[in-house]
Amino acid sequence: MFPSIGNVKIFLCRQPTDMRKSYDTLAALATGELEENPLSGALFVFLNRPRNRIKILYYESGGYCLWMKRLECGSFPLPPGDGKKQLIDRGTLAMLLDGLKIVKMKRFSLQNN
Repeated sequence: MFPSIGNVKIFLCRQPTDMRKSYDTLAALATGELEENPLSGALFVFLNRPRNRIKILYYESGGYCLWMKRLECGSFPLPPGDGKKQLIDRGTLAMLLDGLKIVKMKRFSLQNN
């Protein structure tokens, strides 16, 4: 689906986005609204107002890639947060794409104290 996203930053745009926008306009949103470099290789996640469509923009060598998903019913749940953008991890992205509502998360350390 996506390139190896082990250490890639994932930015969620929390403001609704017009899903008619394509590569260049979404890249301009990443630069202007989110104040991030769309050529960095980061993933930029955009949702429409009813949150039944999602687009993910990222840059690979040679050009932009755009991934889209449309739900036939229901909506994508936003993780808790505020502001224009939110830095999320790949687990949160996976839960978002699977439609899991993220109420409260706490990461436990696997190291012995």
